[in-house]
Amino acid sequence: MSGRLEGKVAIITGGASGIGEGTVRRFVEEGAKCIVADIQEGLAQSLAEEIGENVAPFTLDVADEDQVKACVDFAVNQFGKLDVMFNNAGILGSVGPIADIERDGWLRTIDVLLNSVFYGIKHAARVMQGQGFGSIINTASTAGVRAGLGPHVYTAAKHAVVGLSQSVATELGPHGIRCNVIAPGGTVSGLTARLVTGDHQDLDKASKLIGANNPLRRAGTPEDIANAVLYLASDEASFTNGAVLVVDAAGESIADRNSRFVDMGSQTVQEADRSGV
Repeated sequence: MSGRLEGKVAIITGGASGIGEGTVRRFVEEGAKCIVADIQEGLAQSLAEEIGENVAPFTLDVADEDQVKACVDFAVNQFGKLDVMFNNAGILGSVGPIADIERDGWLRTIDVLLNSVFYGIKHAARVMQGQGFGSIINTASTAGVRAGLGPHVYTAAKHAVVGLSQSVATELGPHGIRCNVIAPGGTVSGLTARLVTGDHQDLDKASKLIGANNPLRRAGTPEDIANAVLYLASDEASFTNGAVLVVDAAGESIADRNSRFVDMGSQTVQEADRSGV
């Protein structure tokens, strides 16, 4: 541990599994106090108990603005301030050909992937503007910077996360608040396993398939993404604002691959598979 986040307080949504869990562990290693905010109450509680006193769980449905507001207030009441807001929770959501996507599925996916980020930014900014400092980090995806890498609704939402984040960066910068985007790709999680194998639990198969299709010949891990998030959260990134940090081994954002439409029929990932990719 080098103390890169020593004394800082962070909220990580979707913090009980996948990239969120990896980020909680990495942040605590670097001296942060963390709120593990997740709809998976049991997993969040278990992680907090395992790590100890610097972590507190909070049961959160990110699609509910009142709950997001309460989470931010909880962090301030628990630890006295809020330095880092990592809006990371996500689902794959509605999939399939555009003509088959139902309105309710579209709206629910937008609620979880986009509206939740708006709520997180809004209520973090409410606290951070009074402090005069803060770092807001939003999880997009390589599907947010290049089309053909994910389902239609997911792709639309992640592009919107990028646009919202960069717009907010221009408003909040003068208040000492940075707003940046992490765009993972080729990272093994329940969500990506579902996308490439049809089974959110088949992480080994997903890792092999993903690793075979990028220049580094391996799949990314939650720890790989957590290290990038750590940079954006730390004072080392004090001049980094409105950036989109793509972390994908050049496997999706740059490599010359045929664009493809991801067709998984009419299936929808379960709500519990919110791993923030």
